[in-house]
Order: sequence, then C-alpha cells, then structure tokens
Amino acid sequence: MKFKSIAIAIWAVAIILVILIPLPPTLVDVLLILNITLSIIILLNSVYAQSALEMSAFPTLILFTTLFRVAMNVASTRLIIGQGNAGKVIENFGKFVGGNNIVVGAIIFLVIMIVQFLVITKGAERVAEVSARFTLDAMPGKQMAVDADLNSGLISESQARERRNNIQREADFYGSMDGASKFIKNDAIFGFITVALNVIGGFIMGMMGNPGASALDILEQYTILTIGDGLVSQIPALLISFATGIIVTRAASEDDLSDEIISQLFSNPKVLYATAGACFLMTFIIGRFFMIIVSILLLFLGSRLQSEEKKMLTQDETDIEEQQVEEIRKPENVISLLHVDPIELEFGYGVIPLADVNQGGDLLDRVVMIRRQLALELGMIVPVIRLRDNIQLNPNQYVIKIKGVEVATGELLMDHFMAMNPGTAEDEIDGIPTHEPAFGLPAIWINESQRDRAEMLGYTVVDPPSVISTHMTEVIKRHAHELLSRQDVQTLLDNVKTNYPAVVEDLVPKQLSLGEVQKVLCNLLREGVSIRDLVTILETLSDYASFTRESDVLTEYVRQGLGRAISMSFITPDNSDVITLDPELERMILDSVQKTEMGSYLAIEPSVTNKILKNLSTLIERITQLGKQPIVLASPMVRLYFKRLTEQSIPGLVVLSYNELEPSTEVRSIGMVTY
Repeated sequence: MKFKSIAIAIWAVAIILVILIPLPPTLVDVLLILNITLSIIILLNSVYAQSALEMSAFPTLILFTTLFRVAMNVASTRLIIGQGNAGKVIENFGKFVGGNNIVVGAIIFLVIMIVQFLVITKGAERVAEVSARFTLDAMPGKQMAVDADLNSGLISESQARERRNNIQREADFYGSMDGASKFIKNDAIFGFITVALNVIGGFIMGMMGNPGASALDILEQYTILTIGDGLVSQIPALLISFATGIIVTRAASEDDLSDEIISQLFSNPKVLYATAGACFLMTFIIGRFFMIIVSILLLFLGSRLQSEEKKMLTQDETDIEEQQVEEIRKPENVISLLHVDPIELEFGYGVIPLADVNQGGDLLDRVVMIRRQLALELGMIVPVIRLRDNIQLNPNQYVIKIKGVEVATGELLMDHFMAMNPGTAEDEIDGIPTHEPAFGLPAIWINESQRDRAEMLGYTVVDPPSVISTHMTEVIKRHAHELLSRQDVQTLLDNVKTNYPAVVEDLVPKQLSLGEVQKVLCNLLREGVSIRDLVTILETLSDYASFTRESDVLTEYVRQGLGRAISMSFITPDNSDVITLDPELERMILDSVQKTEMGSYLAIEPSVTNKILKNLSTLIERITQLGKQPIVLASPMVRLYFKRLTEQSIPGLVVLSYNELEPSTEVRSIGMVTY
C-alpha cells in the first residue's frame, strides 16, 4: 500500500493520540515545527493556485489543521500547567516577541490575536458565505450556457460533461468553504480561552509547587510560556486564515496571483504619473527626502511602461500587416468550407430574441429538449442543430435545412400566439388567418389579450418558440433516415456492446457489414418505427442474415420482431379501423415484382396504379372525416411493395402487415382497396 493512501489516516490517528497521551517537550517541539511548516505550504499553494478547484480539498484541510492545532494546544497546555516547561520552541517564541518586557510581549500577542479574529477570520467567513450563495445561484445559468455551447457546436459532448462537472465541483467547494470558515473562527475563540487557562492554571500550579517563589517570578515564567504557546498556535492559524481569504476572494484567472496583482497595479502609466505627483506634494507636508525618491521611481516606471506600450502597438500593427500580406500570398484554405451541417435552423433578425438568452429567449433550451425527445421516441442520435441568423430572410421568417438543403420554412408573428381549433371550439375568434407549419392545419394569430378567451373557448394556443420547435421536431422525424450516418450506427452499436457484447459480435462484421445494418435502420426510421430496442433488432438480423442479405427483406423480418411495439403505436382502442387489400390486388402486386441485382421494384401500368390510388384516397378520406388515422393492413409479402406504391402520392400513410399485429389486437375493416 502506498504511503499517500494511508497518510491522512495516520494523521487523524496521530491527532487523537496527541490529545490523549502526554508528550515529552522535544516531541512537542518537532510537532510544532511541522505545524508551522504545513501552514506555510498551504499559504503558498493558495497564492499560486490558478483556480479554486486546484485546492478542492481545502475545506477538509482546514478541518485537519484546526484539529491538529487544538491537539497541540492540549499537549502544550499539559506541559505548561503540569511541568512549567513546554519545550524550546514555545519558550524561544515567548522570549523573542516579549524580550525583557512581558507587557510588550503580551500586547503584541493580543494584537495578533485580535487582527486574526476580527479582521482576517471575520472577513474570510463573510466572503465565503457570499461566494457560496452567488455560486449556487449562478449554477442554472452556467449549465444553460454549457447546453447552449453544445447545441451551437462550440464544444463537444465530453467537453460539456467536463464543464458541467466543474460547475458542480465549484458549487460543492464554495458550499464547503462556507462551513469550513466557521472552524477558523471558533479556533480563534479557542485560542483566547487557552491563553487565559494557561496563565491562571500555570500561576496556581506554580504557587502550589514552589511556595517560596515570588508571585511576580511565577507570573513572568508562565506568561512567557503562554505567549510562546499562543504564538506557535496562532501564527499557523493566521497563515491558514490568510490562505482561506486568498482562496475565497480570488476570481478564476489564467495567471498566478503574483503576476495578476503586479500586472493590474502597475499596468497604467497615467496612474503611476499621478501617484508620483501626489508623493511629491506630500514632501511639503511630511518633509521626508524618501518621498522624493519614491516619486522619481514612479516616474521612471511610468515612462518605461509608456515606451513599452508604444513598442507593442507598433509591433502589433506590423504583425497585422504581415499577416494580411501572407493571407494574400498564400492559397486559400477551403477545407473548412466543405463541411455541411446535418441540421440547420436559419432565421431573420426579428426571430433573434427567441434564441438570445440575454433577451429571455428559450429556443436553445427547446432545441436541447428536441434532441432528448427524439432520442427517446426514435432511439437515434440526433445531430447537433446549428442555429444561425440570416439577414437575407424576411425578419420573421425561418428556414430548416437538412444537409444544406432547405426542406421546410415558416413565418412567425412576434408578440402573438397561434390558436388552432381542434374541432371542439365553441366560437370563432378574430385574428390573422394562417396555417400551422408542421402539419398544415388552419390557424389564427392572436394577440396576448385574446389568449385566455381562446383557451376558454377550446382553442389550442401556442407561442412562437413552440411553433418552431414543433415544426423542427416533425421535420427531423420525416428526415430521420437521412440523418442516421454510419458513424451514428457505430456509436449505437458500441453503446449496445457495453451490456450485450455477444449480440453485436455475432452480427457485425461476421454476418452483416455496418452499411447493411445502417440500411435496415434507415428503412425503419423512414416509416416512423423506433429503433430504440436495438437489441431486438440486432438479434432478429442475426437470425435471418444467414438466409438473405437483402436489406428490404431483412427490414420486414425486423418489423415482425418489433410487431408489438409497432401495432401498439398505431392501433389503439379508439383507432382500430383499418383498410385491407383485395386478395386479387395482392396477387397482382406480387406478380408485378421485378427482381434485379440492385433490388426489386414494381412494374404496374400507370392506369392501374391510378385506379388503386383513387380507390385508396376515397377510403382514406372516409376515415379522416371520422378524426382517425388511416391504416392499411396487408399480407407480409405485399406490405413493402404497397408502401412503395403509395409513398409518393400519399406520404406518411401507415401500412402494416398481419404478422406485425399482436394476436390479441382487434381491428375492424371499413373498406377494401381494389383495382
């Protein structure tokens, strides 16, 4: 076992032993010297620490050092009162400070005690309390800033995780410092009590043990020892209090404390010139020649700084000119221009307040929730959504792009709300007619004064950020199969592999390649099927990959494996009406399938296709009028090809196979598609 792992435990046990066991004066001298040395090390570490988290163990260190000083006070008090001898360190400290005058030594000691208790300790305690309060209050804002940087692509997931961890550690540190500062305060109070006990107890023991000695000699002896003991204890305590004040009063900086203070105090030549003039004027009041020397020194420093600033300014201008020349000469680096963002949201300048946190906008938070929501619903990793303002757009317009291509657009009416009639509204309201951009439903823009009335009448009322986020969610769902890259699939497989390594290793790359798995997952997302149950998907692929490697056929097998989830997501007790296919139509579709090396396709005459779609549209309209979602039920071999037949003219139509239904699922056919 390494010594570092047990050093703190040894220290804790040693503190208890020092309190309980009488120690010889020589050992007390050694421990007192160690106490002073440790306090100096702590002080210098706090000076050179660049952030509070570099001294994250400081609150616990305060507790240990405070208990160590208490233990040493107990040991020295036992020697002072019991033997009248506390070792050379305490005696020499008392004589050095007091000299031949006990009164002077006592006053100096009291001054040190009072300065520590009333000035440093009280101030550090208050600063620690305020720092803890403000740090805890600022946590939500800092975490939101991290999420905003993550969504805008400025930082990666690992960097965001590290910054959130640092924010939590910083809050814990300042909360602990708020409590740890009480140890220092109470330690100072304990020092006063120890001094009084040493003087009074020592005097009583000295009078009892030396009846012939004079009271003045005994008082002098024990006063010197008490002063020495107090100084040996309070000087380390003063250093620890000083270190505490440095830690809690210092803001985070990239420089150490010495560089920071010197650079901030002596960086402005005007300040040095003005101070030199003030010092020169004070020579007429004080009459000291030294003030003239100080003035001359300040003038010299100011002139040096001013000349250095001029040199730096000239050098910066030269560097800028050289950079501009180099930029002109060297060939343009266009690599950075080749990157295409998977998802972009561009908006006009009128929409900027919705995305600006400083103006109360919460669009960034909604983007974070969109990614989380789609991860739960679809089971995929949604790429980072890039937000950009575009002055070429109308002020209130926004555009959604997938891989650099515009796929959807919308326009908002700021300071208004969108009201939609779900079909149960009791009355009409006045407003500006429009259409809800995500689903194309008729809607009305109303002002805030009409909001309560619209909600009471049964309208669904949403604000502009909700309009954008709903539209963005639906666009991502429709294009999810385009956004799922092979790198995303590899990330999903790595995640599954942590808990189910055998499932992944048995399939990839032994039976299927990464690209073939990606095609199956994209086929599922294309029809709105969640891939969150990736274990079931991979196991099903592993079962059937030995029979076929065609992605469309494998997709149908996977859909049957996910049958319960698919049927329950579309067929409910309130929506159990389905459209079936005529057996003759299914037979005709199967006969029209043409298989090639590149896959299979349908070869049906356009006139027959038009009849099928016309008949289907009539049945869909009948179900839609009932307020239900149209669902087509087909045999397993026909489902895929019928979906392909209808996806161009009727996008979003749900087509299920009989094998995807649970045995207990009850459906009712309200029509049959014929040709």
